[in-house]
Parts: sequence; C-alpha cells; structure tokens
Amino acid sequence: MATPVAPAPSPASFELAGDGAGATCTLDLAIAGMTCAACSTRLERVLNAQPGVEARVNLATEKARVTYRTGLIDEAGVIAAVARTGFSASPITETSRAEEKARKAAEYQHELRVFAISALFTLPLLAQMIPMLAGAHHVSWMPPWLQWLLATPVQFWAGKRFYTGAWNSLRGGGANMDVLVTLGTSAAYFFSVYMVLLGGPLYFEASAAVVTLVRLGKLLEARAKSRTSGAIEQLIGLQPRTARVECDGKATEIEAALLKAGDIVLVRAGERIPVDGVVRDGASSVDESLLTGESLPLAKRAGDRVHAGTQNLDGLLRVRAEGVGAHTQLMEIVRLTEAAQGSKAPIQQLADRISGVFVPIVIAIALATFAGRWLASGDFTQSLIPAVAVLVIACPCALGLATPTAVMVGLGRGAQLGILVRSAEALERAEKLSVLALDKTGTLTEGKLALLGIEAEGGLNDDGALRLAASLEQGSTHPLALALLEAAQARGLAPAPMTAFANEPGDGVSGEVAGRRLRLGTAEWTTPVGQSQPDKMSNTSMTTIWLADETALLARFSLADRLRPSSSPAVARLKALGIRAIMLTGDQEAAAAAIAREAGIAEWRARVKPQDKAAAVAALKAEGQVVGMAGDGVNDAPALASADVSFGMAAGSDIALEAADITLMRSDLNGVADAVALSRAVMKKIRQNLFFAFAYNVLALPLAAAGMLNPVIAGAAMALSSVSVVSNSLLLKRWKPPTPNP
Repeated sequence: MATPVAPAPSPASFELAGDGAGATCTLDLAIAGMTCAACSTRLERVLNAQPGVEARVNLATEKARVTYRTGLIDEAGVIAAVARTGFSASPITETSRAEEKARKAAEYQHELRVFAISALFTLPLLAQMIPMLAGAHHVSWMPPWLQWLLATPVQFWAGKRFYTGAWNSLRGGGANMDVLVTLGTSAAYFFSVYMVLLGGPLYFEASAAVVTLVRLGKLLEARAKSRTSGAIEQLIGLQPRTARVECDGKATEIEAALLKAGDIVLVRAGERIPVDGVVRDGASSVDESLLTGESLPLAKRAGDRVHAGTQNLDGLLRVRAEGVGAHTQLMEIVRLTEAAQGSKAPIQQLADRISGVFVPIVIAIALATFAGRWLASGDFTQSLIPAVAVLVIACPCALGLATPTAVMVGLGRGAQLGILVRSAEALERAEKLSVLALDKTGTLTEGKLALLGIEAEGGLNDDGALRLAASLEQGSTHPLALALLEAAQARGLAPAPMTAFANEPGDGVSGEVAGRRLRLGTAEWTTPVGQSQPDKMSNTSMTTIWLADETALLARFSLADRLRPSSSPAVARLKALGIRAIMLTGDQEAAAAAIAREAGIAEWRARVKPQDKAAAVAALKAEGQVVGMAGDGVNDAPALASADVSFGMAAGSDIALEAADITLMRSDLNGVADAVALSRAVMKKIRQNLFFAFAYNVLALPLAAAGMLNPVIAGAAMALSSVSVVSNSLLLKRWKPPTPNP
C-alpha cells in the first residue's frame, strides 16, 4: 500500500519503487461499460499486460485499482488502455465520489425507461406465441409488417448495448453473454425479415422477448449498483464539516478541511470530534463505539487521545489536532473499506463461463449445417432453415432466465422472512460459507447496558437504592443512566425530586434527594473521605458504579451488555450447517470470554481494532476458507467489506447496513443461518434451471442440424424450456427456513 503524502491534484498515491524505475502509483478508476464477469476479466487481462501495471477490476463496484510504475506508463496511458478495450475510465476523486450516487441513480432510471418501452413493444408480439404453442403455427392476428415494426426498435434500440458488448468482447478475443444474446436475437430477427419478404413463419416475438427479459436483468443489476457507494459516503459524513478553532483566546468556526496539525479545537457536549488528537484541557465522556465497538463511553481527560467522528457526550474539551482531513482513523477506515470493496472476488458467473465454449460450438454447428446442406442440395433457402433452427434452439432465453428468476423469487421470499440480500453474488458466496466471524456488541449481545445486580448497604433495600440512583440520573441520556432508569421503570419506582445536580465528567453525578446529598459513580469518586475503597468485583466483565452519601457507601450496581436469548441457539445452528464461528470484538478480554462462553463459541479474540478485524478476515480467507462477517457497527465496516459475504443487523448502524451484503431485519443471529439455508436453496434451483435450459439445447441441436427440427418447433422448444425454468423458480415461494433441532 502506498504511503500517503501531502494533498495533490492527482487522486493517486505514490511511493518510491526502490529499483530506480520511478515512483509506484496507485490509481482508483471508475469503469463504465462492463456488463458481465467476462468483461471485468478481459479488462483486467488487458491492463495487466501493460508494462509496469498490476490491476484488479471489480465488476460489482465498477471500479479498478491499478498500481503502475511512472517510469514505464502514466495515468493517461492507463486510461487509454481501458478505452482500447471498449470501456471508459475516470479517476476517483472527492468530487467524483459525490457524483457517483447521482450517476448510478440516473443509470437506474435510464434502464427502467428502456425496459418499460421494450416491454410495451414486446407484449403484443408475445401474443403470437399462443397459437404457435397450441399447434396452429400459421395463425396470426397481426400482419407481418406490424410485427416487423414492433420488433425493430426492441432489437436495435433496446438491444443496442448487447451489440456493443458483443463487439467489444469479440474484439478482445472472448465471448460473453452479449454474444449469445446478439446471435440468438439477430438470427430470429433477420430470418423473420427474410420471411416477411418471401412469406412464411415469423419469429419476431422470440427476438423481442429475449432482449426484453435480459434488459430486465440489467435493470435489477443497475438497481443494486446504485447503492454501492452509500457506505463510503456515510463513513465520510461522520467527520464534521466544520470545527471551532481557538485563536488568540477566541473561538472561530471554520471549515474542517482548513484544519492543520497543531490547531486547538474546542468540542462542546453533544458534538462530534473533527480531528484525531490529544485532550489539552477539560474532562468528558466520549462515545467511541463507532470506531472501537465499546458499548460504554470512555472518560477523557488531559493527555488522552480522541478520534474524529466520535461523539463528546457531556463536557467541554480542548483538543490539540494531530490527524486532520484524510489523515484520521475514520478516513483510514474509509480507505480500508473502499479497498476491500474494490478487491476482486474469485467468482465468475456460470453462464458466462459456459458461454465461452457454447457460443463457438453453436456457430460451428450452424455453419456446418448450412454448408453441408447447400453443397448437397444447392438450395439456399432449404439450407438456411436448418441453420437458423440451430441458432434459434440455442437462443439463450432459458439460459438468461435461469439465474434471474430463481434470484428474484428467492430474494422476494427472503424479504418476506426478513432477509434482505444485496446481490446474486452474495447468495452464491453464502452457499459456500465455512467460517463466520462475529462482532460481539449488538450482534451477539443486545448492544446496551442492563442492570444485572444490586447490593444495598446502610439499611437500604434494593428498591430503595435503585430509586435514589434513578432520582440522580433522571433526565440524563448517558448509557449508565438509561440502564438504571429502565430498571427503575420496570420495577414501578418513580424518581424522587432532585436538586443541586452536578455532573463530573468521567466520575459520576451528584445531587440532593429528600434532603440527602448523594453521589453516584466510580468507587474512587464516591467513597467518602477517610474510608477505604471497596474491593473490585472479580467478574470484571461487568461495569460497577456506587451510590454514596456524605458518610458511607450505600449500594453497588452491576451492569453489563447481555447476550441475546437467540444467540446461543443460533451458534448451534451454524455449527450444524458446518460453519465455524469466531468472535472478534474490541471489548475487554474478560467481557469477551464471558460472552463467548455463554454463546458456545470456542474461538474468540478481544481488543481487536477495526483494521485488525479486516486483517483477521483476510487471514482466514488466505487459509482457503469462505469467510462471512456479521456485525452492526461502523468499526465492523472494513471487515464486512473484506469478507466473502457480510451480514448486517438492521438495529445496527447505517454504515454496517450499507457495507453488508445481507441485511437481517430482525436483530437475531438465527437470520444468518436462515440466509445460508436460503442461499443453498436458491443455488440449487439455479443449477436445476441451467440443466433444463441446456437439456433442450443438447437434445434438440442434433435434430435441428439433421433437418428434423424446423425453426417453428425450435421456437416452441425454446419457449417450453423457459416455462420449465420459470415454473421451477416459482417453487421457491414455498421455501421455509429449516426448523432448528431441539
């Protein structure tokens, strides 16, 4: 990874190559024009063939990360190489990031309009298939010239992208799905035009239906891609746009982009911290859960480090800036997430892999059929009909429907069950999941503190002590206060009036209740002068606070983040599915050990930073495992993006949801097991569909080549294969998650 340098106009980062060849530059490019896995593979091959270039191309994010030696090639040369393959490229900058969301939204709207118009022209043509399927091959209520008129804009306007994609693929020495679509639809269309002129059966409905259905798949693809940049945008949005800087004893508000290392920044209660730095003066509690996963706010005093994007809860802090702008921990998470999203997944679409062999075989069979019959009979028309039958039977209608219909029905069923899947690629990866990395806070646990125990002293009972504590905390939004207030409400204890309230950030609160001066907070702060401090609890996985008056300690409250009731059964289900669970958490070791033990997880790691979570996922992938990640916080975003398939809890942060491949609407780890089971069911249907799609071709191609199958029967067989595929996919509507074993 290149070492950051001072800001420059170029979006690339540089480091010395070390062998005298020049600097090594890392360039992120947005790529336009890719349609399938064959496209990204071909572009990656072309880029890696350039001198001094190492490239990774990601179809899902439509981005390429290119590392090159400046002495051998420059940025313009890289972009020119992309253009020669038929695609376009533009460097990713802060400005282009802001434009990316608008561009993808516009792309979706364009795909929607094209599909709607294409469907409008195709529906009347599909009516021509009803008599054909009933055996009345020559019955038609629509004149040939009108069929021609309806099919032409579908073929050449809606289908233009397939012709372009096919040309670029063939020019690059490969064959993709665009080649199949172009061959099949063109054969049906141009043969129908020929028959309009001579008189005979027409197949305009076949060409138009294929184009329209494949455009529907592109519409769904555009919809998924329109949200790929959301996680990055929201991560960047966590860093405040303005900051309050102390200058000559006065506070001045300036743009955060103008901050420099060494500036003194003032952060008031409730505000997010705009820089990485060190506290100079002040004391407060800071919520760092966005970065560390810790559920409990941390006390900050002079000399403590704070980070951009974290929230100051209850005191004024004067912070000396050290990391500003792009050089903060938050922006490092952005870079890690973006790099993970841009990495290449070892997945290729099965249809594209097969098409690379299928297309040339079909072309060879069609040409051999035409040439052989023409040489034998000398009749051009009679030789052309069997050749066209070969191409029509090979038309990829069922092949095009095999995956999207199963995915559409499967995703719809998943949505009914609270499982939202971002893409078909995520489904494919989830089927092969072998290891699941789990966040602790908010994923395995409830994500909030709860009162677990009270030990009252000094003549108080538990309810009396809790009522006094709740009286001190009334009106506060601190997590400790909320836990005490919730517990008091559950017991029907109304807080008493309180006066003379005072807050000591990092220590606790004090006030006067029923004529008694009380303190609630840390043992060191609450213990009256002259008394020895109480022993710490042996179970350090809990947070302990004390209630005291001016003379004695009155009660001890134990709070902790509790395991969700569903987590332990869910871990057992994952094990039954053959999935190994590993817990990764930024929490303390004692808390991690307690939760892992209760959940039944044998492998766990504590005090794990966001970068280390991503590294742990990468290490598991390097072992050859298919790795999943389940989390709910911003600190999980790099690991979520690095994983082969990621799961986000709906109750978690928006960032985690945007970075996740699969969102679980119920904050229940059982949803992960359900999602894996759903993915296996959908992938099973896809394989069955592909079998149906190719079975018709394999059985009918020899008959068509032998002249025993005319284009009309070929069209009927194609339609029947499509009906079989769709009917099989619809069976997924009845899918239910397997019932867990008792």
